[in-house]
Amino acid sequence: MAKTDIGPPDYRTMLPETVKKNYGKWKYHEILQPGVLKHVSETGDELYTVRAGSPKLVSIDFIRDICDIADKYCDGHLRFTSRYNIESMTPGKTKVAPIIEEVKKLGLPVGGTGKSISNIVHTQGWIHCHSAATDASGVVKAIMDELYDYFITMKLPAKLRIALACCINMCGAVHCSDLAVVGIHRKPPRVEHERLSIVCEIPTTMASCPTGAIRRHPDPNIKSVVVNEERCMYCGNCYT
Repeated sequence: MAKTDIGPPDYRTMLPETVKKNYGKWKYHEILQPGVLKHVSETGDELYTVRAGSPKLVSIDFIRDICDIADKYCDGHLRFTSRYNIESMTPGKTKVAPIIEEVKKLGLPVGGTGKSISNIVHTQGWIHCHSAATDASGVVKAIMDELYDYFITMKLPAKLRIALACCINMCGAVHCSDLAVVGIHRKPPRVEHERLSIVCEIPTTMASCPTGAIRRHPDPNIKSVVVNEERCMYCGNCYT
């Protein structure tokens, strides 16, 4: 396949050798214990996966630590799931226990498989987003502290997925989760007519409203907008 500098690199070049060799040939998988998966191929090859829960916002030092584990036990391969789990994959069964030990030394729980709660997926919150009605990381930490035991065990009736969105724009994948926590703004925006034309582009501000609640001011001499509060959905798009 020709190499280009357009778009992301070919993912197939980054797969572990066992995955690359058995791509499309996996026969079945089983959960050996919470957080540990075993995949078996038609060729007889086995792949063991250790899943650990991770925060969404991490430091460079943290990334270096988990990469050290990947270098030591997984030939440098590491996988992040869409719900912020870290997966260490190895064909060697004897490496599973050392990986679990190393991961737990970093303070990460091993689990999130089978009939358990998966790691909570969430939005950026105040660390990044301008329209957030609530923080994300703090709320998620508080929830997972209470539900921690359901992550490291498999005693729920079925898999449970929880998501948190900081506003009703809901970029936190709440639409594909079982339970959702959604932060909402409770008041419509207040317009400062004297400042608006200085700090905002009026056409862009109007276009940002998904319900068409923002319209140009009826007085042509006033370069501002008005808000139809009955149509406002409190999303916060207009001031981001």
